[in-house]
Amino acid sequence: MRVRNKPWAPKLIAEHPEMVVENGQAYKGKWHERFAKQQPLWIEVGTGKGQFIINMAKKYPQYNFIGIEIQKTVVAIALKNALAEELPNLQFLHADGAELTDYFADGEVDQLFLNFSDPWPKTRHEKRRLTYKSFLKVYEQILVEHGKLEFKTDNQGLFEYSLTSLNNYGMIFEGVWLDLHNSPENEDNVETEYEHKFSEKGQPIYKLVAHF
Repeated sequence: MRVRNKPWAPKLIAEHPEMVVENGQAYKGKWHERFAKQQPLWIEVGTGKGQFIINMAKKYPQYNFIGIEIQKTVVAIALKNALAEELPNLQFLHADGAELTDYFADGEVDQLFLNFSDPWPKTRHEKRRLTYKSFLKVYEQILVEHGKLEFKTDNQGLFEYSLTSLNNYGMIFEGVWLDLHNSPENEDNVETEYEHKFSEKGQPIYKLVAHF
């Protein structure tokens, strides 16, 4: 997701240190200190404008959530969207999702979400795909034993690649959906911004749930 810089973004983030972390390394192994309650931790890598993570935090108050986003302006937009909701179980981390082991201790995360990640379709960019084996190794390290990975995309090529990558890594699939919005799984589905946009156009949404 690319957005124009917003002049108000840095100021808004600076005004809300209680919700946005810019030095994630300081909380490695102790993210529970950021929340009102010590609860299982669910994270989204590439949270965008926050629609998914905000609605997940509203729907599941028994879990703590962190939305991770590399672009400062996008973090500010997500923060702005979240402020009206007053969610004590939601935090944002302004950081590179490729460096998760810098910010989370081994086994600190209970569930991880990858939603509509960049497909990086060119073969030479395979290592940048968030379901490439080096990323899976990182997820395995920060997740609890049998912690879940949920992945959604509209890109068939990326989905097929991800199925193969996870299978080759030895992950166990709990569910695979080739048309999420026309399946029973959609009953509890929480949409992202991109997901709503693509499904409105009639494009199928692909989803998988797996654990190590």
